[in-house]
Amino acid sequence: MEHREEDVRVGANKYSDRQAIGIAAQTQDKDYKEPPPAPLFEPGELMSWSFYRAGIAEFVATFLFLYITVLTVMGVSKSESKCSTVGIQGIAWAFGGMIFALVYCTAGISGGHINPAVTFGLFLARKLSLTRAVFYMVMQCLGAICGAGVVKGFGKALYETKGGGANVVALGYTKGSGLGAEIIGTFVLVYTVFSATDAKRSARDSHVPMLAPLPIGFAVFLVHLATIPITGTGINPARSLGAAIIYNKEPAWNDHWIFWVGPFIGAALAAIYHQVVIRAMPFKSK
Repeated sequence: MEHREEDVRVGANKYSDRQAIGIAAQTQDKDYKEPPPAPLFEPGELMSWSFYRAGIAEFVATFLFLYITVLTVMGVSKSESKCSTVGIQGIAWAFGGMIFALVYCTAGISGGHINPAVTFGLFLARKLSLTRAVFYMVMQCLGAICGAGVVKGFGKALYETKGGGANVVALGYTKGSGLGAEIIGTFVLVYTVFSATDAKRSARDSHVPMLAPLPIGFAVFLVHLATIPITGTGINPARSLGAAIIYNKEPAWNDHWIFWVGPFIGAALAAIYHQVVIRAMPFKSK
């Protein structure tokens, strides 16, 4: 008993200042050094093969993304009974699962953006240069157009009669509702991207294993479950543009601006929230 009481007294003296769970871990940098922000323009990138290799990876990834997902949408749309198809849940899994697989495959080459909204958010956070951001967006859009084009080539009549997988605001919802759904949905996605790929968090919580593509893909899956009935779920301007161009009918263009403005606003809000609030970016004082 005496030894136990002595241990208690020693422990009380040693750990007299209690801290909330997780606070101690947050104060330890574990040799982490913040990388410098990417320059706005980096002309040297244009002379590097890795720059173009990353663009090709974004093109191929977005091509495959549109091919699998739009083909899944067409398979559900052609059936008179949704019970005989994968349904909305299957569509959501196709989008989320492909993002998981493609981010895993391309993260080490290009970062695995596969989405102009993600690229835009990372650019605002100074994670990549404007040169690379614009190049990625162009390659993503071209890949999306090609992917949707291949799906149309498999069955032109079905593609044109079933909407081509193009994003539109559903009947019963206003344009404002569609815009809001795209903003919030993209916020969820881009915020997850920032959190899952945060090097400082990985250094701080190195005892917690993290496979970054998994939460990103799961976020895409959940957002699709929630917003497919509203807008068909865009949250990716390249995906919306590719389907709209290949379908190329009035319904696809009526609300197309929503699928650019919404994702870009959502990505910007996520970047600001992560950098200012989560990462506690210091403000310069005069």
